[in-house]
Amino acid sequence: MFRRKLSALDYHNPAGFNCRDETEFRNFIVWLEDQKIRHYKIEDRGNLRNIHSEDWPKSFEKYMKDVNCPFKIQERQETVDWLLGLAVRLEYGDNADKYKDSTPDGAKNADNTAKNAEPLINLDGECATSSSRMGLCIFLSFRNAELNIYMNIFGLPVALEKHILGFDTGDAVINEAAQILRLLHIEELRELQTKINEAIVAVQAIIADPKTDHRLGKVGR
Repeated sequence: MFRRKLSALDYHNPAGFNCRDETEFRNFIVWLEDQKIRHYKIEDRGNLRNIHSEDWPKSFEKYMKDVNCPFKIQERQETVDWLLGLAVRLEYGDNADKYKDSTPDGAKNADNTAKNAEPLINLDGECATSSSRMGLCIFLSFRNAELNIYMNIFGLPVALEKHILGFDTGDAVINEAAQILRLLHIEELRELQTKINEAIVAVQAIIADPKTDHRLGKVGR
């Protein structure tokens, strides 16, 4: 589930990474801090690098607090995904000039230039280039974070694999982007429906509460 972001960060084994393996997980955290996040000064990374220490979990928990990770140490998959998202954003910030003008291979004629003007509308297989995938990874990180904020408000877990997309683009990364966009769109529609309902109630409060003037009433003819 982390392969896309790991590949974008040039991790040595993106397909085989197993966060449940304690040794591999600890080495991964050290690599992420040393190479990508770099929140601590080099001289302050000793406790985190000492992966065989019994106190390593405490050092890692402190590290999570220092980088403002919203998850608990027991929520390992969520923590890894959040840290990867942070690393992707920092990597983009360090190399903004490299990625901001990147275009897919083959975009050399007028038609492709126009097409690339709206990359999120015209996503296709050409996104297989590393620069395009980095941009898409960054987009997914921000939108997925936004989706998690929406879902956390209602106490609902986000499990993209349980949401049927209804179509297949042939690319798992683009499929995930479409799923995130669809869920966010549904949330926007719900907010719109709530506002419409509130407007209807406000109008009904005015027109559905007639005032009767008893002085105008009379008995008989």
